Amino acid sequence: MATLEEPAAIDGAKLESFVFRAVDEVGATLNAALVVMGDKLGLYRALAGAGPLTPEELAERTETNARYVREWLCNQAAGGYVEYDPATGRYTLPPEQTAALTDESSPAYLPGFFQLAIGSVLDSPRITEVVRSGEGVGWHDHVHDVHEGCERFFRPGYNANLVSSWLPALDGVVEKLERGAKVADVGCGHGASTILMAKTYPDSTFVGSDYHAGSIETARSRAEEAGVADRVTFEVTPAAGYSGSDYDLVTMFDCLHDMGDPAGAARHVRETLAADGTWMIVEPAAGDRVEDNLNPVGRAYYGFSTLLCTPASLSQEVGLALGAQAGEARIRDVVTTGGLSRFRRAAETPFNLVFEARP
Repeated sequence: MATLEEPAAIDGAKLESFVFRAVDEVGATLNAALVVMGDKLGLYRALAGAGPLTPEELAERTETNARYVREWLCNQAAGGYVEYDPATGRYTLPPEQTAALTDESSPAYLPGFFQLAIGSVLDSPRITEVVRSGEGVGWHDHVHDVHEGCERFFRPGYNANLVSSWLPALDGVVEKLERGAKVADVGCGHGASTILMAKTYPDSTFVGSDYHAGSIETARSRAEEAGVADRVTFEVTPAAGYSGSDYDLVTMFDCLHDMGDPAGAARHVRETLAADGTWMIVEPAAGDRVEDNLNPVGRAYYGFSTLLCTPASLSQEVGLALGAQAGEARIRDVVTTGGLSRFRRAAETPFNLVFEARP
C-alpha cells in the first residue's frame, strides 16, 4: 500500500524570494508589450539623441496622447530602459538603449525580438490546446507579429555576421561566390539572408524558397526594392521540394529544427548539391544536454521552441520536432542520415551555431 510523504517544509525566505521574482517576471511580460508599443509608435526613435524630454514634449513629437505617454515612460524608467530626472520631470534614452532600440544596423537591435515574443504570446491559447492533443500549428497559422518579428530579430545578426564571418568560415565558399556561384537559400522567409548575399556577390545567382506564400510575397517585394530581382528568384515550396540542382551552396538559416522531416530535407540537399558543394546550416545556439542550456539564451529559445518551433514541426509530415535547442549532436545526426558525410561547426555567436556539411 502506497504511503503518503510528509509535505516538505517551506522556507519562508525562499518563498518570498520566488514571489518577488515572479512579480519581476510579470513586469517583464508586460514590458515586452510596451516595448513593441514604443517601437510601433516611434517613441524610442523620438527620444533618441533628443536629450531630456517631458511626457508632453515626447507626445507632441510623436502625435500621441500625453497621458498614455507619461504612464509608458514611468514603466520604462522603472525597468531601466529610460532614465528619469526627478528634479526636472524629464526622461532620457541612454546611448546604449538608443543603439539597442532604434538602430536597425546594430547587431544588438532588439525590437524584433520583442515583437516575435509578443506574437508568440498572442498565439499561446491555441498552443495550449494542441499541447493536449499533440497536434501542431503551422508557421502560416501565426499572427503577423510572429512573421515580421522573426525577420526583424534575425536580420541584424545576419547583417553583422553572414558576410563578415560565417561565409568566410566555410571552405572555399567565398571564392566561389565572388566568381559566380549558384545558391539555394531554403526556408528564406522574407528573404533577408538571400538579399544580403545577392547584394554582396553580384556575380552569383540565388533561389530563395519557403513554404509560406505570404513570406515569399514579401521577399519578392524586398528584392525589387533592393535592386537584386534580376539575380534572385523566390518560390513557394517545402524544404524537401525546392527546384534546381548542382548548387554550389545551399543555406538554411534558423529553420532546420522547425521542419517536420529535417532528414528528408537533408536528403534533398544532398541530391541538389554540386559534387563539391557546401551546405551551411545556421541554428540557434544550444548545447547537447538540457543542463547546458539552463541560461538566459536557452530560456528564451526553449520558450520560442514551445510556442513556435515544436508546433510547426508537429504540423508537418513525420513531425520529428527537434526543437530550437536541438544541439550539435542532433543536427549532425540529421545531416549524416541525409547522406552527407562531412560535418563540422564552422562558426558561432552567443545566439547561433553555424555548421558546414559536405558530401
